[in-house]
Amino acid sequence: MAQFFKPQKKPIQSQRIELTVDSLDHHCVGIGRHQGKAIFVEGALPGELVKVRITEEKKQYGHGALQQVLTPATNRTASFCSHYRECGGCSAQHMSIADQQAAKAAGLVSLFERLGNIKAPTLEPVLAGVDRAYRRVCRLAIKFDKNGRCTRVGFRRRNSNDLVEIDGCPVLADPLSALIPALRECLNRLKSQRELGHAELIQAEQGIMILLRHTGRPNEADRALLVAFAKAQGIDLYLQAADDRIEALQQQFSPSYSLDGLFLAFAPGDFIQVNGHINQGMVEQALAWLGASKTDKVLDLFCGIGNFTLPLARHAREVVGVEGDLAMVTRAEHNAQHNGMTNARFYKADLSDDIAGMSWAREGFDLVLLDPARPGALEVMPHIVKLAPKRVVYVSCNPVTLARDSQVLVKGGYRLTRLGMLDMFPHTGHLESMALFEQA
Repeated sequence: MAQFFKPQKKPIQSQRIELTVDSLDHHCVGIGRHQGKAIFVEGALPGELVKVRITEEKKQYGHGALQQVLTPATNRTASFCSHYRECGGCSAQHMSIADQQAAKAAGLVSLFERLGNIKAPTLEPVLAGVDRAYRRVCRLAIKFDKNGRCTRVGFRRRNSNDLVEIDGCPVLADPLSALIPALRECLNRLKSQRELGHAELIQAEQGIMILLRHTGRPNEADRALLVAFAKAQGIDLYLQAADDRIEALQQQFSPSYSLDGLFLAFAPGDFIQVNGHINQGMVEQALAWLGASKTDKVLDLFCGIGNFTLPLARHAREVVGVEGDLAMVTRAEHNAQHNGMTNARFYKADLSDDIAGMSWAREGFDLVLLDPARPGALEVMPHIVKLAPKRVVYVSCNPVTLARDSQVLVKGGYRLTRLGMLDMFPHTGHLESMALFEQA
């Protein structure tokens, strides 16, 4: 009788090579060439000869893990965090801030010209702030160590699901960083340690709060321990269940942040920009580029809790904000009322669907602002073209999807007239960008 079986795949042998790095991409990742193929190496700088272990190979490119810098570049800097080489948070501490910004800015221009086939204008000056203690929001990983029978708290290891345990982080706001050891000590006293997911640390205007993911049902003793911890630290503490429901265990304040003289309330689990200083500058720049006047009606897509909508309402005749999360729409409406904005309306809509039949989408708009998540806004771009606004400001946390989506506007008769980078995430490979399009 014939036997059928699948042949076993041979394990991929890790190849180690030496190469010279020629350039950087927009993530500040080094690029060299080996046998005619581009090899991307995180942590390497142009001009350096490096030893690399190949981790992935495609037909036209590959990725490698930096093993050793054989010939360091003269502009290589010493990292300021002891966990830098292993933690997956920061990836560019080996570069000066000026070099990081230059690499990101050059990458932004290159993406527009390569992916979007759009000639980029001269870049605006980089909008930047402090590069330490700038994060007012972070998500800490939590993992129960079966061998050590303890709970560890930290960040994910680079390119791995493993955890790097930390006692503090120099890019977090100081009060958040200082809270980590006490949080770990508290979690290690719980009976339900194995049911912990992650912890979000948030610095609001009124104080600090923690949103703790807990997939089980903590008993009364665990609840009492968590409440006692929150009271001792003077913080608010919320539990997020497996079905995403959020329960306040200890609450002293309603969180908000200030922006352009306004106060925007938010709830645990809401998206807010991690860098408050850059967020203020970003909103000011967007308002200046859009140039709304008291005769203009503005559409703000992916509006969240009103981060752009409410400042815009001060300058425009009317602003319509659209967001996919109903809870955030409700909070945006509350924020408008609280700040006395009677010329702002909000709607819930999935902007990846056909929106042509929605009442607000059939209105006329003079100006459009959009600030989508990383996947971009490709589905809604044709509708923006149909609205034919005078100007469009596109704020993006992903320059790849920004360059892609911009093609729709350019083909629809718009010109890219201003382009700038915002250094929202120093020492990482992430960049925020802003583009202004005007009718040709």
